[in-house]
Amino acid sequence: MANNGRRSVKAKKGPTIGTGGHGRKALEGKGPTPKAEDRPYHKAHKSKQLAERSAAKRNPGARSAGAGKSGPKGRATEEVVTGRNSVVEALRAGIPAKALHVAIRIEMDDRVKESLKLAAERGIPLLETGKPELDRMTDDAVHQGLVLQIPPYDYADAYELAEETVEKWKKGHVSNAPLFVALDGITDPRNLGAIIRSVSAFSGHGVIVPERRSVGVTASAWKTSAGAAVRVPVARASNLNSALKQFKNMGIFVLGLDGDGDVSLPDLSLATEPVCIVVGSEGKGLSRLVRENCDQIVSIPIDSAMESLNASMAVGITLYEVSRQRAAK
Repeated sequence: MANNGRRSVKAKKGPTIGTGGHGRKALEGKGPTPKAEDRPYHKAHKSKQLAERSAAKRNPGARSAGAGKSGPKGRATEEVVTGRNSVVEALRAGIPAKALHVAIRIEMDDRVKESLKLAAERGIPLLETGKPELDRMTDDAVHQGLVLQIPPYDYADAYELAEETVEKWKKGHVSNAPLFVALDGITDPRNLGAIIRSVSAFSGHGVIVPERRSVGVTASAWKTSAGAAVRVPVARASNLNSALKQFKNMGIFVLGLDGDGDVSLPDLSLATEPVCIVVGSEGKGLSRLVRENCDQIVSIPIDSAMESLNASMAVGITLYEVSRQRAAK
C-alpha cells in the first residue's frame, strides 16, 4: 500500500509521559566547588602539603607536647608574637625566642631591618617562610611578614622555690626576707607581665600562679614584663590553697589584698617578715578559700569615688610599701 510520500515514525522505547523520577540524580549536581587547596590538581593543594610537611619537620613534637595554644579549628600552634611593631619590641625587651620567621620577598622597612639585626645578634635562627605557613602559624592573624616563635615557659615548682628561698635567707645568701606574689583568678597576661615587672623592681623572689583557671607566661606577658620575666621566676602550684598552707608552715606570712581588709597598708606590721602577697581578680577579688588561708587581709586606702584598683597596680603599691618599710628597718 502506498504511503503517499510520508515517512513512518518509530515508536519511542520506555515511558513517554514523565520519567517517574528516574532522572532525579542527574539534576542534583556535585555540590559546592571545593577550595583550591582541597583540589589535588591545583597548585594551592601542593603548597598546602609542602607547608604542612615543612612544619612537621621543624617541630615534630609541638602537637603532641601541647607546647602551644589551640587554634579555632583545634590546630596546635606555637606561642608567637606577630606584626612588625610587636616583634621588634619583643626583641628589644629580650624575650626568649626559638626562631624569627620572615616572609619570602618581604618588603623591608626600619622595623624589619632592626628585627633581623637584633635576632642575628642574639643568635636567633632566621627562617625564610612562605605566606601559607605564616598564616597557619598565626591562625590567619595579621603578621605583616614577621612572626617570632616563643618557646614554652619553664615553670618552677611553687613549694621548691619557696623552700629554696627560705633556706638561702636563713643562711645569709639572700639579704631580703622572702617576698612572693601569688595570683588568685588573674587571667589577663598583661596583668601578669606588669606584676612580674613590679616584683623585679622591688626585689621580690617569685610569682606564684595556679595551674588551672589562671594566666600563664605567654608572649603578651613576656612583652608587658619588659624582659623582667628573665630575672623573676614564675612558679606553678597545682592547688593554690595547698601551696599557701605550705608557705605558712615554712614561716611565710600570707597577706591577701582586698578593699575591705582588716589592716590598712600603712599600718602593715608584717612587711619586714617573709611574706606572700595574694591578689585576686579585679571583678571577683579573693576567692573564699584563699581568703580563709590568709593571715591578714590588707586594704589600700583610696578615694571612695574609685571602686577598685587594677590588680597589677595594687601589687605595685603594696610592694613599694613593703620595700619602704624594709629599707627603714
